Amino acid sequence: MPAPVPVPYVASRPLPPYRALFAVDAKDFTGLPAVQHGPVSQLIPELVDQALERAGLHELRDSKRFPANAGDGVVFGFEPTLLPSVLWPFLGVLDDVLGAYNQQSVGPRIRLRVSVHVGPLPDGDSPGDGNGTARNDTHRLLDSRPVKAILAAASEQITHLAAIISQRVYEDVVLGGYTGLHPDRCVEVPATVEGKVFAQRAWLYVPSPSGNLVQAGVRPRGESADQVETAGQGRDAKARHDTHYSGNSQSVGEGAAVMGNVGRDITYTGGSTSYRGTNQHWGSGDNVAGDKQAGGAGDHR
Repeated sequence: MPAPVPVPYVASRPLPPYRALFAVDAKDFTGLPAVQHGPVSQLIPELVDQALERAGLHELRDSKRFPANAGDGVVFGFEPTLLPSVLWPFLGVLDDVLGAYNQQSVGPRIRLRVSVHVGPLPDGDSPGDGNGTARNDTHRLLDSRPVKAILAAASEQITHLAAIISQRVYEDVVLGGYTGLHPDRCVEVPATVEGKVFAQRAWLYVPSPSGNLVQAGVRPRGESADQVETAGQGRDAKARHDTHYSGNSQSVGEGAAVMGNVGRDITYTGGSTSYRGTNQHWGSGDNVAGDKQAGGAGDHR
């Protein structure tokens, strides 16, 4: 006889162990010819394992919890103590592995979206292990608009990976200072999924930004904050009398999402949006770098 489904809020029960979650999804997988689906499905976990090996995460490679291959990607759980090393250096190493593969391969380019999350999940070598809200949210983050938009807007020659990090992981691991990933390399975004009741605060990290991402102030891994500040001093000197912003911010909903160094004014007027400086809107809508004027007149806000 099947085991009864637990009824919530009736009695207390032990909380499942916390497990970190890592998920990847290949961009444009469904657009590949059917004959390539099987080989690419096998290739993705091989590239992930190769990057784990190069990043020195042999323990994680050999101890994945409830791993699953979804065809266009993989997902697995692991011990949360390894989260700092997964964020840095593993994500950067995986980007390098993808870049090396794409450079020498005559087949389709492999560009990945990545999500990283943590939460309580059943993990007792039983059917149903790894299923729960934390896993659902991991997949929602992976399918969210910002991480899809940022990978689509970037150069396929340079940017091979875009990662979205949950708020819980960002607070505990990044802001906690346990990882080599500096907070200034992350951009706050509202993670929403079309057609789903899902909205969470999350953080984007792109190991190898390109195009408008670079213009908007997203730093490559090899560039320090001091280098960026020095490079921007000449550009900002003419605008010191105006409001100056330095850092990463996100406006959720209407308005402009801004990051990088902005030395001139930003105005939003009803249906008319005027951006000056170097700005970027992450997620759905316009990706903006430079001057833009759109729409007509409206009420000033």
